[in-house]
Amino acid sequence: MLEVHRTHQANIRNHSQVAESLDRHGWSASKLWNVANYHSREVWEETGDIPDHEELKAGLKTHPTYKGLHSQSSQRVLEELAEGFNSWYGSEDDRDNPPGYRKQNYYDDEGRRVHEEHPRSTVTWKQNGFKHDPENNRVRLSKGANHKEHPKAWEYILVEYETRPGITVENIQQVRSVYDQHKERWELHLVCKNEIETPDAPGTETAGIDLGISNFAAVAYSTEDADLYPGNRLKQDGYYFPKEIATCDDAGGNRATNLQKKWSERRTHFFHSLAKHIVERCVENGVGRINIGDLEGVREDEDGSSKNWGKHGNLDLHGWAFDRFTSILEYKAKGEGIKIVEVDEHDTSKACCVCGRTDENQRVERGLYVCESCDAAFNADVNGAENIRFELNQSNSESAPDLGGDRSTGWLAQPAVYLHDLSHGFSPREQVVDCKP
Repeated sequence: MLEVHRTHQANIRNHSQVAESLDRHGWSASKLWNVANYHSREVWEETGDIPDHEELKAGLKTHPTYKGLHSQSSQRVLEELAEGFNSWYGSEDDRDNPPGYRKQNYYDDEGRRVHEEHPRSTVTWKQNGFKHDPENNRVRLSKGANHKEHPKAWEYILVEYETRPGITVENIQQVRSVYDQHKERWELHLVCKNEIETPDAPGTETAGIDLGISNFAAVAYSTEDADLYPGNRLKQDGYYFPKEIATCDDAGGNRATNLQKKWSERRTHFFHSLAKHIVERCVENGVGRINIGDLEGVREDEDGSSKNWGKHGNLDLHGWAFDRFTSILEYKAKGEGIKIVEVDEHDTSKACCVCGRTDENQRVERGLYVCESCDAAFNADVNGAENIRFELNQSNSESAPDLGGDRSTGWLAQPAVYLHDLSHGFSPREQVVDCKP
């Protein structure tokens, strides 16, 4: 059996009755975030280390703001903050800032700030913090201790929800209350776990994926077919949004927060669209296994130090979050019975996938690989993907191929190129014939 998690968005039928309680908990989540943020910065200044979520929980468990939410809900706020600090601390992007404080500023007609308040943050209830009544489409959400002002019978928020027709809500793992600023109302996100029969793989073929800078992904199939997915959309967003955020007067204000959210949503949409398209192409090509380059090879040189891809390359590399994409791809591939395997990608960009000669000078320019031994010329990223498909470095593997022999290189030189569109996902572009991305 295969476990599949689905998130269903639901409207709140009794919104007028529960909005005030949800508001209070949303504000409490923001207050706890700010307190924990301040605490983390203090610890960092004193020790040089940023506390992880376990240290935050231990240090703030008795703080009054911790009791503004159910204990598991408070823990989730601290986990999100720790994740944000870890992401920033490990970033090589000088434009990145540590997680900001959650505040909402209001201005008068002349642009002067008149007051500030906490925004309504998302609140997550884990399994011990809610009870589900599937027969009546209701969930009972536990209140934080600070908000239990009524008799015991009212120490929870009883929310009546409505999903799209045909949706069955069962086995809920998490409930999230999310405030929609445009609609000015709350909605529920119900995370459900379903078990389905593990599907049979579409076939026994293997595909190879090489992740990179100019082209986010290059995919090689054993059916003498290859695809390129340029990262132009991510590059454009990676330069546009930081510049727009830098123009904001307040890094924690509404406009900056909305820009950060939109940027994150567009990255996530790109990753999901790309993973979906690759899996669909794998099904078409009878792929049962996808080899993908080990991410350590992308980030590190042979001596373990960070690779230097140039000023802009390092910024782009961090922003693209290869590990996050791989997780999404693995999730979608499992749904089709396809196995994901991370393989060593050492020398895969230097070796010729036709004759096996290794020479770092054979990559004569971006996008073009020319082998001095066999005179083969093809797209460099596809060459890397083909070597990953062959598990070039798995010398002990019985399936390690003999790279010699007569192999056509036409499809390696002319991969199909797919461009991303925000409305339609990935669409094919004319096949490139000049070996340049």
